[in-house]
Amino acid sequence: MTRDRIVLRGLRAHGYHGVYPEERTSGQPFVVDVVLGLDLAGAGRSDDVGDTVHYGELAQRIVAVVEGDPVNLLETLAARLAEVCLAYPSVEEVEVTVHKPEAPVGVPFEDVAVTIVRSR
Repeated sequence: MTRDRIVLRGLRAHGYHGVYPEERTSGQPFVVDVVLGLDLAGAGRSDDVGDTVHYGELAQRIVAVVEGDPVNLLETLAARLAEVCLAYPSVEEVEVTVHKPEAPVGVPFEDVAVTIVRSR
């Protein structure tokens, strides 16, 4: 098991995900955390971005998915984001957390989130 990690926390995007019509019409903010598990030894030796995952590019891809085609469930959105991360050949495992800070739950809350872990 690889112990090396690349972590992106607090990526923000406006999406239209949810089961209620108003969520699909107005949209709302989503916050994404991603933890990639991969071997970073080669990048540490070479000092070449080509030997790692360019986290700026990955962040752009994640935001594009959140801002893209709507889904009903956070679970589905998280699975789509995990697929984006696993498309990088060096990524062995990914943990994705999708937060929905303005979820329509009807009571005061601090956070609503779904976390999934996927690996090759």
